[in-house]
Amino acid sequence: MLIDRLCIIGVGLIGGSLARALRQAGVVSTVVGCSRDEAHLAKARQLGVIDEYATGMAEAVQGADMVVIAVPMQAMRDVFASIKDHLGPETVITDVGSVKGSAVEAAKQVFGEVPARYIPGHPIAGTEKNGVEASFAELYQNRRVIITPLPDSDQAAVNLVSSMWQSAGAEVISMGVEHHDEVLAATSHLPHMLAYALVDTLARMDDKQEIFSYAAGGFRDFTRIASSNPQMWHDICLANQSALQNVLHRFRDDLQMLIEAIEKGDSLYLKETFTRAKLARDKFVSE
Repeated sequence: MLIDRLCIIGVGLIGGSLARALRQAGVVSTVVGCSRDEAHLAKARQLGVIDEYATGMAEAVQGADMVVIAVPMQAMRDVFASIKDHLGPETVITDVGSVKGSAVEAAKQVFGEVPARYIPGHPIAGTEKNGVEASFAELYQNRRVIITPLPDSDQAAVNLVSSMWQSAGAEVISMGVEHHDEVLAATSHLPHMLAYALVDTLARMDDKQEIFSYAAGGFRDFTRIASSNPQMWHDICLANQSALQNVLHRFRDDLQMLIEAIEKGDSLYLKETFTRAKLARDKFVSE
């Protein structure tokens, strides 16, 4: 058995899907869920996602071989503080946060240094839906999970976290903390900001009812992620502020150039931009 006792703090879409995947793969014996909402935990147990639950984090992590933290970014520090004195000497900790620099800093603030058996992680998977009811075992199939070990990370812990995600069907990739945050700012955080901003702009227009009634497939596809959890993305924006603002400024400059091209009727600029974008997407993004 890969993991005898797994504790998941935050049993929602991400944590719940991991529990389902590991159970389906037969690599975990007992899954303990933890959150402040006992009714939510009872639902997770009823659905067969977890075996046991506790509303207190200190109780939940007792005897755990692996602790997976799946909470909003701004809650990370409080979680570390709550479990700090209740972890076993061999307990491995990981998380699923979208901003690794913020998670590592929270660990430093609580523990004084990043624990050798804390291996930051981030599954590049999800849907616009939330909650344990939306979880499913196949979420991580053929998806990537990025881990960001530090120089002093325990190699056995790195191997266990990697094996856990591989058992869930994911491809595990390792990269540096800062590089991760820069890449995700461009590929994940920026698209979410654009989707939220577009829907908000249209929703505040006088003829919004007519606008949305004529929205076709392209609009729905582009704005689907604006249905994601607002609190989660609020936290991500603040946690990855520096990298996100850099890519937002870059996009703003390019958008201004597009505005000017339309104002001037610059056919060449428009055609070159659209052609370049199509070629790039066709080359780098598979359906």
